[in-house]
Amino acid sequence: MSASGALNRLTEEIVGCRACPRLVAWREQVAVEKRSAFADEEYWGRPVPGFGDPRARILILGLAPAAHGGNRTGRVFTGDRSGDFLFASLFRTGLANQPSSVHRGDGLELRDAYVAAAVRCAPPANRPTTEERDRCFPFLVRELTLFDRLRVVVPLGQFAYDAACRALAHLNEPVARPRPRFGHGVEATAGGRRIVCSFHPSQQNTFTGRLTPALLDSVLNRAVALAG
Repeated sequence: MSASGALNRLTEEIVGCRACPRLVAWREQVAVEKRSAFADEEYWGRPVPGFGDPRARILILGLAPAAHGGNRTGRVFTGDRSGDFLFASLFRTGLANQPSSVHRGDGLELRDAYVAAAVRCAPPANRPTTEERDRCFPFLVRELTLFDRLRVVVPLGQFAYDAACRALAHLNEPVARPRPRFGHGVEATAGGRRIVCSFHPSQQNTFTGRLTPALLDSVLNRAVALAG
């Protein structure tokens, strides 16, 4: 099976998952109650699969879909301010064909990059439980095996960093010891791949200036350089 075909099959499995009762209840509740600004839209209300280039050399990993972002649009990081910040940077660094994305059919294409989340359903208060994290874990492991050109993982935040390290270790590519403590721009080696960390583009980070466009661009440009 081609990489694209294998990814499509995995996408179908992710979208059909109902393994976590709390997350199923929450994502479907949000899809019914909606936010007033999106009252006329039909919410996705299901697990949100990864998105991007099936021959990607760079994997960008977030925490989970936003309740009124990916859980509404059906595409990871699409339709919320975190996604606006991320896609603008992907465009500036040559990894996307346009600087914004508002819905699945808006023409966005990623080049040499793939975006996913460690947990595929929107969690209440953006905080998945340990059990929910672990049930989603096999999806990330399988994604990593499907990208034979993958060279760099960019985790957005501590949660994604931990998930990436665990998944690579599961594939016998553990992070070299001592494992670096998470921080923006921190790098680690895992087998033949590199990890380049970034703060998450949450409003808490971008509104306070903890993460600026230049800081995110620097991480993505470094990922591009390392990917070769």
